[in-house]
Amino acid sequence: MSKRIFPQGFVWGAATSAYQIEGAWNADGKGESIWDRFAHTPGKVLNGDTGDVAADHYHRWPEDIALMRQIGLKAYRFSIAWTRILPQGRGRVNPAGLDFYERLVDGLLAAGITPYPTLFHWDLPQALEDEGGWSNRETAYAFAEYADVISRRLDDRIRDWTTHNEVTCASLLGYQLGIHAPGICDWYTALRAAHHLLLSHGLAVQVLRANCPAADVGFVIDPIPSEPASDSPEDYTAYRWFDGHHNRWFLDPIYGREYPADVVSEHIRRGHLPNGLDFLQPGDYDLISQPLDYLGLNYYRRGVLRAERDDLVNSVPPSHNPPPGYTEMGWEIYPDGLFNLLVHTWLTYRPRQIYITENGASFSDAPDENGRVRDERRIAYLHRHLQAAHRAVQAGVPLKGYFVWSFMDNFEWAMGYSQRFGLIWVDYASGRRLLKDSALWYRQVIETNAIPDAEVEQSKEC
Repeated sequence: MSKRIFPQGFVWGAATSAYQIEGAWNADGKGESIWDRFAHTPGKVLNGDTGDVAADHYHRWPEDIALMRQIGLKAYRFSIAWTRILPQGRGRVNPAGLDFYERLVDGLLAAGITPYPTLFHWDLPQALEDEGGWSNRETAYAFAEYADVISRRLDDRIRDWTTHNEVTCASLLGYQLGIHAPGICDWYTALRAAHHLLLSHGLAVQVLRANCPAADVGFVIDPIPSEPASDSPEDYTAYRWFDGHHNRWFLDPIYGREYPADVVSEHIRRGHLPNGLDFLQPGDYDLISQPLDYLGLNYYRRGVLRAERDDLVNSVPPSHNPPPGYTEMGWEIYPDGLFNLLVHTWLTYRPRQIYITENGASFSDAPDENGRVRDERRIAYLHRHLQAAHRAVQAGVPLKGYFVWSFMDNFEWAMGYSQRFGLIWVDYASGRRLLKDSALWYRQVIETNAIPDAEVEQSKEC
């Protein structure tokens, strides 16, 4: 099989988020976030883990940039902790927080690595949550204030801004299922939160356009490409509902459409919207659908829906000994889903550019007696998904880059430190870092701008 070469200028990167790696949770004037509060609440996170120290990136960022250079990364996608900039979410600015991200960005640029900052990756200031969080419309305007402060500081150095990462998770996991911060379980609150997250995105795009007119501005989301488990009308209805409330509910308004009418009707029927879309105000759709330069897609799995189940039927419980075809998160390995997602999104919404902003797998391979992390399953996973990405490029999708999740092992939200997604193995007790075999494999991909032939047969083993 011939080597699969990607287009010239294709962006090869890796991704992280602030709460998952930075640590230093209350250092240098940083305020409390909802994840600080949630993780410190007994019973919310597996094993009582917190992000208090995490991978200590806040103190070890120069070492981490050196590791990025070893891998050969061309770009680094990270998030900015809102509470480092505005400890209370609005008002008083914390100079130490601005200084930290300025040093990080300058260090990346000096190393020849393009920074791709994301303004929000779930760590809402607790002070704003105390006022209602994302269910409060005023939070959207506080987010615009935050976007203004940080973009003014970094406007001459950032070419690519992202407003939000996965508003689906921030709203549904945090306010409807309650398994993420702030831990609320109410559909109506979740739908209000989702609307205000989308509204805040539009407001922030306007701010970024004004402050950074030469930069590209994008939005990152995690659609789950889905299908019914059978041809039965009941399974099709279950699929349509899941695709509607998880995917179309968020993408349709971003791309100039209203909330999908079939999903609105179903929310009303189920009692989730007792007064309809009462949080929607005149002009909101126009604000939400600000023109974008790119759309980021995070992909980990497809969804298979069966009418008698409330969850996806193609998942298994998390385990360090998953069955073949699954990651340790219990997620099915299905590379064709990435191809389907890219093509469907391109044909449906016609974004100017698309990035795969997250894609990766949790496997807990540890260093052997020689200090080598032989994570062949991750290499096979990445290889097969890059094959799918390459197929999408050949099909005409304007795919501009790929970011592995994750650059390093980190705090995996409600799963604590039980899951390892990184190209770099982290000893959380000492902070020691080791490049896994997957990092060395990815370095070869970056150097050649292609999927190496040597891994084609290996990829068939998983």
